Amino acid sequence: MNRPNYQKQLDAVLNGMDREQAPDLFLHSCCAPCSSYVLKYLREFFKITVFYYNPNISMEEEYRKRVEEQKRLIAVYNEEAVKPAGSGYPISIVEGDYEPEVFLELAKAYAQEPEGGKRCFLCYELRLRRTAEEAVKRNFQYFCTTLSVSPLKNAEKLNEIGGRIGEELGIQWLPSDFKKRDGYRQSVELSHTYGLYRQNYCGCVYSKTQREQKDNGG
Repeated sequence: MNRPNYQKQLDAVLNGMDREQAPDLFLHSCCAPCSSYVLKYLREFFKITVFYYNPNISMEEEYRKRVEEQKRLIAVYNEEAVKPAGSGYPISIVEGDYEPEVFLELAKAYAQEPEGGKRCFLCYELRLRRTAEEAVKRNFQYFCTTLSVSPLKNAEKLNEIGGRIGEELGIQWLPSDFKKRDGYRQSVELSHTYGLYRQNYCGCVYSKTQREQKDNGG
């Protein structure tokens, strides 16, 4: 069976849009570096509100550092958008609650799972469900996440979960695999361009431990 091509599905959505009547998109973001490419790409098609909800980030200092970097990038992008050569709609941001206890309670039974396994899928669901719930409350037309830009994230699972939640809650999920068309490479380049803080682990205590073990040759 052929795997779904989420980039082609996204192309179909974008090609069917009226560029003068941009819909609203509630976009979950995991961090500024991953959002850098996605925001540049989508802001010409959507009026985007970034939703920063990441209870998987175990250390509050790390969480604060990442969310402030997200806000800084959005401010820069908005400044660029009003310049003569700029393009795209202004971007807003909503910061969700920082509640690491919610993730830890969810994940504790899967502490020994390798990165990319069931624990990660539960984390996807936690963040996407909260994003969809907020999007419905705020009357957004679409919701999505930046997570698929990472080569370490399972785009098929993200789209499966997002599509299911969208059907359940009555909001359109925007299909995507943002790593396609060199999306990940461009996010790395944009991170350098804007001097973004680029972390080397996803955020949870489990991914941090696995990263440290790998760096130490474990």
